[in-house]
Amino acid sequence: MDKKELWQKVLAQIQNKISSTNFATWFKKTKIISKKDKCITIAVPNSFAKEWLKNKYNDDIKKILEELETNIETINYTISNNANKKNSKNKKDKKADLIGQLGFQEFKKDKDTNLNFKYNFDNFVVGPFNELSHAAASAVSENPGTVYNPLFIYGGVGLGKTHLLQAIGNKIHKSFPRKKIKYISLEKFTSEVVSSIRNQKMENLKIKYRKIDVLILDDVQFLAGKEKTQEEFFHIFNTLYEKNKQIIISSDRSPKSISALTERLRSRFEGGMIADISYPDYETRIAILKTKSKEKDLSFSSEILDYIATNIKKNIRELEGALNKLSVYQKLNNEEINLKKVKSLLQNFMQSSRKKATPQEVIDAVIDFYDVNKNSLLSSCRRQEIVKPRQVAMYLLKNELKLSYPSIGKKLGGKDHTTAIYAYKKISKKLEDDDNLEGEITLLKQKLASA
Repeated sequence: MDKKELWQKVLAQIQNKISSTNFATWFKKTKIISKKDKCITIAVPNSFAKEWLKNKYNDDIKKILEELETNIETINYTISNNANKKNSKNKKDKKADLIGQLGFQEFKKDKDTNLNFKYNFDNFVVGPFNELSHAAASAVSENPGTVYNPLFIYGGVGLGKTHLLQAIGNKIHKSFPRKKIKYISLEKFTSEVVSSIRNQKMENLKIKYRKIDVLILDDVQFLAGKEKTQEEFFHIFNTLYEKNKQIIISSDRSPKSISALTERLRSRFEGGMIADISYPDYETRIAILKTKSKEKDLSFSSEILDYIATNIKKNIRELEGALNKLSVYQKLNNEEINLKKVKSLLQNFMQSSRKKATPQEVIDAVIDFYDVNKNSLLSSCRRQEIVKPRQVAMYLLKNELKLSYPSIGKKLGGKDHTTAIYAYKKISKKLEDDDNLEGEITLLKQKLASA
């Protein structure tokens, strides 16, 4: 197998494992420039990419390479400003054709808005699991700043929140070209705040955001615990809100469930429209697969689509990832595939999708969700902010993993089995009439399912 073909196959598998944004950021301008003496050398565009690939993705790359080429032992990374660049238009066209054949997508973003053009309402599949969010998003896109302000959309990983947020932005951008729109992740916003504080340019940042007509903030749950970022966002939020500027927010949990969030911000979030996105049902999963297949110019039998939809139930991103994997195989090998081949190709994919959480993953998910200290959770601390997460963890260990009560007590710092019994019964009882707790448990289950 030559260097180019080998790297394209590696990229095909990597793309199925990570988000489209990360793939475009770290792998788009890479290639194998040397393959000899059991050593692969990969060209990357800069030192930052080199360190990131070495530290973050090296194990995945090596594992895939070893599966494709059994004699690979060493991977080197080298910086090349010419990585992935071609010397002629014909070569660029050839590369573009190859990318298209492999099912890769060019990630075109508007430099001013930071919106990805591929996200729109036309390719967003609506079902019972997201009807409310879609309806609210459509209303906002038609009348920004006048209805559902702020719009707060929450749900688990891979269920379409980012797609919906960017679809709103793209629709507004098209219908109201003069409006200044900004889509940004909370991580990026935090970096801007930190940089502005360090360089004593906080006032410049405030002026920049005050000029925005539509602010779209993704993954707002990461505000938890960032006091300075919360403070600055609060002031920006108020300024925009008072001027009837549209604010759209996404999170993996409801405002009430974001721990370490100031009450004044939580109140602002709850002052608008809150809509959730849950798991898609079977019919919607089939519709999603058909829509994505049409986008990628693929044609698979109903039997194959049924197999994928039946086995991947909780993550739209994984549905598309499965399609991508089949597409890559089909186009690289230039052959149609049957159900038997599909089962073989997706075997590891399906096993990963069905993977059952471990007790430690449950505990870690609860710690992260409620932002509590692990030592406190495992201790005998009786503060309510610790007791509730501990009881939720015990409930999940029993309800999801079917552990015995003595085992649950042991996992949570050596508690007596009667403590675990009490916790399970208390949470079970509260779930009957506490909608907020029910939402938190649902989001935790989604978090575990997508881990």
